[in-house]
Amino acid sequence: MAGLYFEEFVVGQIFNHPIRRTVTEADNVFFTAITHNPAQLHLDEEYAKQTEFGTRIVNSLFTLGLMIGISVGETTLGTTVANLGMDEVRFPKPVFHGDTLRVESEVLELRASRSRPANGLVIFAHRAYNQRAELVASCKRSALMLRKP
Repeated sequence: MAGLYFEEFVVGQIFNHPIRRTVTEADNVFFTAITHNPAQLHLDEEYAKQTEFGTRIVNSLFTLGLMIGISVGETTLGTTVANLGMDEVRFPKPVFHGDTLRVESEVLELRASRSRPANGLVIFAHRAYNQRAELVASCKRSALMLRKP
């Protein structure tokens, strides 16, 4: 089990996740199609050429999922009970096909669960950056975590 138990987290702890991922056109088209999102900005290159971006941009929900997914290995793999929510989700810059994303996570808050003595709540800040070190996504995630047995 790679994830950490509630007691192993420290407020202010930062994880620079070693996995990086280059986003492909296939990622964007498949994700957009399987989630039934017909936005031309993700699927229609001719339409996108006329926008301020000049080309298709990656579906922001794919970016959110990738950012959180990259974080799992060092933080919550096998030790999370459930995600309780994501707050303050932001996409300050678009992601394009061919961008390579890296992710860092910070522990913002820890709280023992009053109603579930075997669990604790960890609030993470996740941040994703492209290859130019530009922030492309961020969010706060509340995770219900296992305590040490």
